[in-house]
Amino acid sequence: MYGVTTKRLNEQVKRNAERFPEDFVFRLTNEEKREVVANCDHLASLKFSPTLPYAFTEHGAIMAAGVLNSEQAVQTSIWVVRSFVRLRKLLAEYTEVAAKLRELEKKYDSQFKVVFDALRKLMQPPESDKKERIGFVVRGKPRRDNKQRRRGKRR
Repeated sequence: MYGVTTKRLNEQVKRNAERFPEDFVFRLTNEEKREVVANCDHLASLKFSPTLPYAFTEHGAIMAAGVLNSEQAVQTSIWVVRSFVRLRKLLAEYTEVAAKLRELEKKYDSQFKVVFDALRKLMQPPESDKKERIGFVVRGKPRRDNKQRRRGKRR
């Protein structure tokens, strides 16, 4: 993300510890590490690492870009700032809409109750972001990655 190796990023975080308080960066627990490795195929090599990885908050991501001094780190910093500014704008718009809805509800409570209930329901976040898996799930056997499957077919 920053155009530097993980080793270099870790070195800079250690050397600049005063710039990374615990609300900017923290280490994942063993359980969190296992979950990340299970959900992110590109992090499979992390599974065998004895070191717990760092996790950065929005402020930590910007601070990391500041201590790394690569061109890509600068661009990443700009991207992170713009992303969070946009997120805050969306949140503010949502808050304004909710306030206006409450105001209208007070004014026209009994006449449009069904409409207000439907709007409130639409404004709630979805109950679950989990996608249903398609295909067969074999319980009790570990999943093999694609390389192992391909090797198995060639034999």
